[in-house]
Amino acid sequence: MKPICIILIASFLFACSAPRVLDVSTAPEADFSKYKTFAFYEVTALGDTITEGFNERIGYLKKAITAEMGQRQFKQVNNNADLLINIGIAIKLEVQTRETDWRTDGMMKYMGQRNYKWESKEIEVGRYRRGAITLHIVDAAKNHMLWTATLRGSLPDDSTKVAAFAQKGINLLYKQFPVQ
Repeated sequence: MKPICIILIASFLFACSAPRVLDVSTAPEADFSKYKTFAFYEVTALGDTITEGFNERIGYLKKAITAEMGQRQFKQVNNNADLLINIGIAIKLEVQTRETDWRTDGMMKYMGQRNYKWESKEIEVGRYRRGAITLHIVDAAKNHMLWTATLRGSLPDDSTKVAAFAQKGINLLYKQFPVQ
């Protein structure tokens, strides 16, 4: 019973883990002091990726990014922006499993003629969504990428926590931004 409890506790902690910044890259010639305005590329989704709350959740990300850019003295505009921001999102449903153990999951099966057998199996213990967000900040005039960063984490199941999770993730990304 003890291994099952450890696995369940570990899976709970993993599923609630904070987002992590994976990659951050700044172009060597990037000089953000010469840029004043920004805008977003149009976010498009293909296939079965569009969910009921897709546009609302993209809005959470854009709001958090706008706040971070505003703190750095960049102004959002609709036309002729100095910088363009691209948001890339990938979400995957993960299945968490564990291997059965004859000590905790039951006795061996009797197969006849005193032939006992145990088969270890992978059984599902949970499902969670794992996602990655990549931001590209591009010089609009030259169409040249100046900064990119990727964030990965397990997404909250509670839809009321998505906005706070998006804000927390974007804050983590912008801690790596060259302009403080």
